[in-house]
Amino acid sequence: MHSLIFTNMSKAFGGVPALADVTLNLCSGRVHALMGENGAGKSTLIKLIAGVLKADSISVNKNGIPLALNNAKDAHEAGFRFIHQELNIVPQVSVAENILLGRDLPLRFGFAVDWNKVQVQAEEALAFLGATHIDVTSPAGDLPSGDKMMIKIAAALVSADQNEPVLYVLDEPTAALTGEESEMLFDVIERLKERGMAILYVSHRIDEILRICDDVTVLRDGKFVTSNEISKTSKADIIEAMTGRDFKDAYPKREVSIGTKTVVSLKNVDTTNLQGLCFDIRAGEILGVSGLAEAGQTQLLKLFMGIEKIKSGTASFNGEELPLSPSDAWARSVAYIPGERRGEALCLDMSVRANIVLPHLSKYGFFAKPWLENKDALELGGKVQLKSNGVSQPVGQLSGGNQQKIVFARAIQDNPTLLLLDEPTRGVDIGAKYDIYLLVRELSVKGCAVILTSTDLPEVLGMCDRVLVMQGGRQAHFLERGDMTSADLLSHFYTSHEAT
Repeated sequence: MHSLIFTNMSKAFGGVPALADVTLNLCSGRVHALMGENGAGKSTLIKLIAGVLKADSISVNKNGIPLALNNAKDAHEAGFRFIHQELNIVPQVSVAENILLGRDLPLRFGFAVDWNKVQVQAEEALAFLGATHIDVTSPAGDLPSGDKMMIKIAAALVSADQNEPVLYVLDEPTAALTGEESEMLFDVIERLKERGMAILYVSHRIDEILRICDDVTVLRDGKFVTSNEISKTSKADIIEAMTGRDFKDAYPKREVSIGTKTVVSLKNVDTTNLQGLCFDIRAGEILGVSGLAEAGQTQLLKLFMGIEKIKSGTASFNGEELPLSPSDAWARSVAYIPGERRGEALCLDMSVRANIVLPHLSKYGFFAKPWLENKDALELGGKVQLKSNGVSQPVGQLSGGNQQKIVFARAIQDNPTLLLLDEPTRGVDIGAKYDIYLLVRELSVKGCAVILTSTDLPEVLGMCDRVLVMQGGRQAHFLERGDMTSADLLSHFYTSHEAT
């Protein structure tokens, strides 16, 4: 049995405390949830434990013995393993190479890499996850996001060194996973518990926390708020501890009815990746698109961005043909928020201002007008309740929730007629989620049609008026939300498609 006690964890940036005198107790065979809104200090705490950030102060005690934690090497030798939220893989090399990245590869004759052993070790790690469908010889960049996360998890599990793991830190591990993949991960966590591992689990999904965790610690504004056994707390307790306020309703109510104007109309549309699309969307309607992983949800959104091309059938947007390219889509008031904000939506080294105005530069004329860009960025940042140190701050320094708000600020700049949302709250805390839901509701009230894809089924049912279920790139079901439950919706993922 192992015990890990972290005390007096503090870190400030530019004199502003990001973490102040926080204590965390972890034990073998238990899953300990770390919760808090974006900016609460969770990422800073993880970086201190990982040794990648030098703490202003920290004391670490492992099994009653003080432990030095000055750098990443110290953390690794102590048996700490980390699975981070962002899908940072090397896309050009194989799955096996990504899994063993940073480790000493097995050799033949003392100098040549034994690629057979590399592949075997990678396959064993994936088999432990239950992800045997992943080909370890394929380029990692060709895989869907869920499989990429499986690679990262497998990399933390592979036994390629002599330092026996004692702690696994999982940061939003299910953010990119489907329900089925999440279940595979939960099985792995249970097996790690049985092996006596301590697990620190960071997630914004409270129902997930209540299901798989044994203990929970909540941070707010860099400070410790509470720590308790899961059996002695509730969802309402956690929300109140995280936000400082009571959240009675997770989703804003629809106050007005949907308009009658048809914004989008598809009739028997086929593309390279999609078949049988036949539906209309009215002004102000929020259409949910759901299904199993890679069922065609993202390709459907890209159809309206002019990326996915029509092969047969008829389609219209505001009575005209669909946009022919992303620039044409933005010019015609179609706004898109992709599922991978860091890889597809943001320039992390650039400023808040530059990221917000990026698709709208033509409105400022031939010459740059930084004063107008600043004005727009400040105004739009206020509308989305962005928390930053000003419009000149690099986006990479912001929390995930605030990065997502920047993408929303960009999207609402020209009052879009059609808003495309691909996993809009992935990796976002409950407070920022509610702010995003309010934004979407406000846009729909103004007549903006919204298409929302999400693997979070309660989110689909809580926000959407109707739900389109995709199966293998085909329109399978078109459902009225009504009193449908998550279980009802999930059942449609597996039933044969309806005639349209």
